[in-house]
Amino acid sequence: MLFQISAGLAAVLATAVPVKADTGSRLVLTYAAGAGYATAVKLTCDPAGGGHPKPAQACAQLTRAGADPARIKPADRYCFLLYKPITARLAGTWRGRSVTWTHTYGNSCEMNRATGVLFDF
Repeated sequence: MLFQISAGLAAVLATAVPVKADTGSRLVLTYAAGAGYATAVKLTCDPAGGGHPKPAQACAQLTRAGADPARIKPADRYCFLLYKPITARLAGTWRGRSVTWTHTYGNSCEMNRATGVLFDF
């Protein structure tokens, strides 16, 4: 059976429920050490929230970096030359677009120096 919709009804249906683009930011931040431990938190932005201990600062840092942790300006501090590799990952949606990022650092101090508050959990 075939149904026909009048042009007027089709126009009403098309405008009755406007479709809003998803512009939210929902991310999962993780880090895993070669020594065997791992941890993860959820971070939401606009408004800031989730399980991150400093969500507003982490969201502000990501905003300045365009959601690319590699663009975060590293802190000016020294780290011990101790090799204990740790891999940081970011995955999810940033303002409506899919984002993923992974980087392995020599140790947790190097990770925190490079990523600021973002992976400080």
